[in-house]
Amino acid sequence: MTTPILGTSPQLQIRGVHSDLLGIYLNDHLAGATVGVGRSRFAARSHRDQPFAEPLRRLAGEIGEDRASLLRIMRSLGVPKRRYKVAASGAAERLGRLKSNGRLYRRSPLTLVIELEFLGLGVKGKELGWRTLRTLAEADGRLSEQELDGLIARAERQMSTLEELRVRAVRDVLLTG
Repeated sequence: MTTPILGTSPQLQIRGVHSDLLGIYLNDHLAGATVGVGRSRFAARSHRDQPFAEPLRRLAGEIGEDRASLLRIMRSLGVPKRRYKVAASGAAERLGRLKSNGRLYRRSPLTLVIELEFLGLGVKGKELGWRTLRTLAEADGRLSEQELDGLIARAERQMSTLEELRVRAVRDVLLTG
């Protein structure tokens, strides 16, 4: 007879979802999504050169669609949007544009690297949020497993695109010769 690993049970027991905690969780993700939309649109407007322009424009559109998907999911679960979190995160994103990357009056080439890394962090966080909801979909029929699987796959594609762009930007900006 084998001893079970601490914290596991032979059969996963599905229970109800803590709606109050889920509301906080989803509103935190909505705040992050608000930052992601603003930052991705700013990056798309700022980097119109190839090979960055088209992928950044596409990513900005998808990130906006993902935020709309989150709002739709929140409505289906009866989770109200906390406007103060959305407003605060939007203001923080705009203030974040003021940071210096070694240049005072014009954009630093390093800005693209930093923006791509920042967007990658956001997309990874979003993917983890979709995965959390996918787990909860097993206990809550209001969540569509198929929709969440599609959102997870899209976040994975977005991460792949961002990583390709990031590596290219690192080579362009930080390597000499």
